[in-house]
Amino acid sequence: MGALCLILFALWLVLYLTKGRFLRGPFERTLSAQLHRSVKTRGDFQLFLDPFDVKLVVAGLTVRNPDYATKPYLISAERLQARIASLTLFRKKWRLRELELANAGLDLEWDKAHRRNSWTFSDRKGGEPLTLPVIDRATLSGTTLRYRDPRLRLLADLRFQTIRSADARIGSAVRFAGRGQIRATPFTTTGALLSPDETVQRGRNQLTLRAYAADNVIDMRGTLPSLAALEDVPLAVAARGRNLARLLDVIGITVPDTRRYALASQLILHEDQYRFTRMHGRFGDSDLSGAFTVHNIEPRVRVEAMLATHRLDIVDAAPFMGYNPDEIAAKGAAGAITHVRGAPRLLPDARLRIEALRAFDAGLRWHIDTVRSRTIPLADIDLRLSLEDRLLKLVPLTFTMARGRVTSDVTIDARMRPVRTTYDVRLLPTPISQLLAGFGAIEAGTTGTVKGRAELIGDGDSVRDSLASARGRIAFVLPSGTFWMRNVQLVELDLGVFFQRMLQNKLKQPVRINCGLVAFTVRNGLATADPILIDTAKNVIAGRGSFSFRDERLDLAIRADAKTFSLLSGQSPVGLGGYFAAPVIRPLSTQLFSRSGIGLGLAALAPPAALLAFVDPGDAKSAACGPVLAGARASAQRTSGGQKRRDVGTVNTHGVSKRKKFLGLF
Repeated sequence: MGALCLILFALWLVLYLTKGRFLRGPFERTLSAQLHRSVKTRGDFQLFLDPFDVKLVVAGLTVRNPDYATKPYLISAERLQARIASLTLFRKKWRLRELELANAGLDLEWDKAHRRNSWTFSDRKGGEPLTLPVIDRATLSGTTLRYRDPRLRLLADLRFQTIRSADARIGSAVRFAGRGQIRATPFTTTGALLSPDETVQRGRNQLTLRAYAADNVIDMRGTLPSLAALEDVPLAVAARGRNLARLLDVIGITVPDTRRYALASQLILHEDQYRFTRMHGRFGDSDLSGAFTVHNIEPRVRVEAMLATHRLDIVDAAPFMGYNPDEIAAKGAAGAITHVRGAPRLLPDARLRIEALRAFDAGLRWHIDTVRSRTIPLADIDLRLSLEDRLLKLVPLTFTMARGRVTSDVTIDARMRPVRTTYDVRLLPTPISQLLAGFGAIEAGTTGTVKGRAELIGDGDSVRDSLASARGRIAFVLPSGTFWMRNVQLVELDLGVFFQRMLQNKLKQPVRINCGLVAFTVRNGLATADPILIDTAKNVIAGRGSFSFRDERLDLAIRADAKTFSLLSGQSPVGLGGYFAAPVIRPLSTQLFSRSGIGLGLAALAPPAALLAFVDPGDAKSAACGPVLAGARASAQRTSGGQKRRDVGTVNTHGVSKRKKFLGLF
């Protein structure tokens, strides 16, 4: 027994005199074998033994990272000083009576496949995570943590405030601040561990964090099983900022600009997915709720979303139509109008962000109950969107406009240069009284319906450019029904019948519509009437002319011929000119002035003869309704007797009739 004590005393004396520096090699080899990582001490090394504790002093301690990591060391510390309970050295979990750590750095990284991480040890499948010892008293100063996840494309560098603990307790919070980058967007962050004592003992880790990125503020709260365990943990996330598009840009999703927004959601990171559920909030004056998932996969991010809006303010919808929401908010409908060489333009000219569409694919279902607007009566919008390798489809996009149902398929192929857009817009059978209620139609006196379709293909990187080069056809068909007498008589300028009806107080007496077709053939952005033909019980209304998507000019004329004798009839076209943004109606054409001149000449000879210039003999030929209801072109239109019609036809690119100089009135 005495010999054993003498040996132990001799060992202690050697350690005391040498400060244990000769044990540097065995210390590094033993710890390296246990961690399956290279452990080195590059500065001073001291190891003391006493009956109860082991005192360790290390300068320049490093523990290497695996080969896939971008930084060489998992742990690096400028100085470590610890007193370890001797008996716990033979256990799996040590107890540190004291720990002082200065300027230590911790680097946590996942491999590219997200199967291994740098803080998991052992060569066995699954490995063994880093286990923190029990610490009675500690001081940590200058501590930094770096976290990198290549799959999420997330990098964060954090610096912690000095941490002091006593009696195995740290206190109420451990605070940190730092910066980083998610995908291509830099951010700064502040946060805290609200339960550091439980974190040290591998218990709950209550995390609160605030990040600032691209003019957005993101708040995150959650309880993590460990400091670096973010997967499959529900996190409460709230974000606010001036533009929701800037926030979604952070994760590689491109949407039109928005006004100020505030959204809250629950976020779960699962493998390569960001899952946002229970989302609710507002953008501008509109509400938004639903859920979406971002699949962070190669070669493109994929987004799947189900969204709902109870009320969408038309100002907030402006960016989705290619307009500036701030201009719309400040000026109303006038904010949608721009000027090109002094001429007003209404069609949006916002350019499609083609390069951004390369970065992601998407599937979206969005339902909107109502749209708040003074001028555009929209409701019940159902939008289904798919984006696959720059091929964007809105199939279908349906909505109710003035209680008429519109369904459309729009395809934007950004794989082509310039972008090719295909439009197929269909108006389901809708009562005319509903569509024209704002223009004076009364439901009780109007029973006619209208249906229509526009099929166009155009090339260009904006709506304006694609329509300016469009080709296709636009047609609206009016089956049999009734319409107000006032509207028909005003179109034909039959003054005699109009005043007669007015004196008899029969302005609301309906007129029978046998059939009608308002159609245009579109070539290179120019839409020519092909045909405009409406057959009523007493009149045949025909029109010629064109409008242009290229410069948004209107050059149309509508004329009504009576089927019965009328004493006072204007018998001249009503012109529609100007621009989409500033249309002009001209009921007094050159033909009407010519009739007036003839009437004045006759009046000079014999005053009653002046009326002869305004007599309508009532020789208009009824239309065959078959070609009209079929939406046939002007060349296929016939009279009820089977003869080819001479009052309808196409025009050339200057808006002048090929058969008759019917236009050129303005």
